[in-house]
Amino acid sequence: MRIPLFLVAALLAVPAHAKLSAPEAIMAKTVDAEYERSVALLQKLVDQNSGTMNFAGVDAVGKMVRAELEPLGFTVVWKPMNAAHRAGHIVATRKGKIGAKRLLLIGHLDTVFEKDSAFQKFMRHGEKAEGPGAGDDKGGMVVIIAALRAMKAAGTLDAANFEIVLTGDEEDSGDPIAVARADLIAAGKRADAALDFEGLFVEDGKDMGSIARRSSNSWTLTTSGKTGHSSLIFNATFGDGAINELARILAAFRTELPEPNLTFNTGIVAGGATAALDADGVRATATGKTNIIPSTAIARGDFRTLCGEQTARVKAKMAAIVAQHAPGTDARIVFEPGGYPAMAPTAGNRALLAKLNGVNADLGLAEMAPLDPLRRGAGDISFVAKDVDGLIGLGTASTGDHAPGETVDLSSIKRQAKRAAILMTRLGSGR
Repeated sequence: MRIPLFLVAALLAVPAHAKLSAPEAIMAKTVDAEYERSVALLQKLVDQNSGTMNFAGVDAVGKMVRAELEPLGFTVVWKPMNAAHRAGHIVATRKGKIGAKRLLLIGHLDTVFEKDSAFQKFMRHGEKAEGPGAGDDKGGMVVIIAALRAMKAAGTLDAANFEIVLTGDEEDSGDPIAVARADLIAAGKRADAALDFEGLFVEDGKDMGSIARRSSNSWTLTTSGKTGHSSLIFNATFGDGAINELARILAAFRTELPEPNLTFNTGIVAGGATAALDADGVRATATGKTNIIPSTAIARGDFRTLCGEQTARVKAKMAAIVAQHAPGTDARIVFEPGGYPAMAPTAGNRALLAKLNGVNADLGLAEMAPLDPLRRGAGDISFVAKDVDGLIGLGTASTGDHAPGETVDLSSIKRQAKRAAILMTRLGSGR
């Protein structure tokens, strides 16, 4: 392959501390040379609203990504998710040379900012930019594209077999989730390594490596009691009432459940003579009077764990606490189906981080220590974690995600795309 003159000149200017092969040096310089192109692409993606429930917007972002991947030799397929009540996913594949390892790249097209959000546009301020999804996860998709373009420029794109899955509902997954994540799960079973391009965490100015994500499990607790005049509460006939029993159980969760890597939260509560949640479980209604013992109460929350065994243990402990309801009351807890599984910090994941740190050393970048999994929420890579080793956080660094003012560090595109391009080249070649 003939190397462009501008890349030859750039190659000669590689810092002395770098320990890159000639193709790797070309990748690094290509990322730098195309930096403004990457920023322009990010602006284009951000300015198209793709809130999860804006199906047309998610589809439009998918078309923009397709236009970037197809010229790189990818076969891009749009997978509609009508059955899961969502827009759809992008699945893109590209065959490499015979014997190349199979790499799964994961990101998402949607954001938390729907069409009615006041936060809609990309606004650049030097090396920072605000915008809906600028970091989560449109910055991650830009890193994927920048890295793949660098690999093509250096002639290393055939070093790996690629499958890219960009979900259209990561921020609010479709139901049933088994349908919504079927393509991703199948891709995980085919892969030799999975790379998640959600955001890079930076702590005290240091980039962190991520080898684990915690699960997300939702629950609904309902209590009932005998109703009557408030002056009769706590006696042997009327008992504690539904609200007091709900409060007692929640307090028992707080004192009896804590263990390392577990968090649990009560997100919404209602109680009284009547109490109910809406179909989505996000709004509550209740009626009652101060002089009436409440007959019903309901709470909904979640808990997060680091492995499947911990999930099962916590569910059993919660169920046991609920079963010990006070006399004169009843209580039951339902664990909602679906949810996000955990991605445990396995030896294979640690080995991938070690390979990434080898890339860091050769780029002259600092070693990335493992991030405390308490810092990350649940994510799509967890659906493939039991089948394939993986790394998280190969996307851009950002602050204020999921809120107006979300701000991406544009300069992180360069170091993340360089890391990804070199890592993918080495992994594809079995290094």
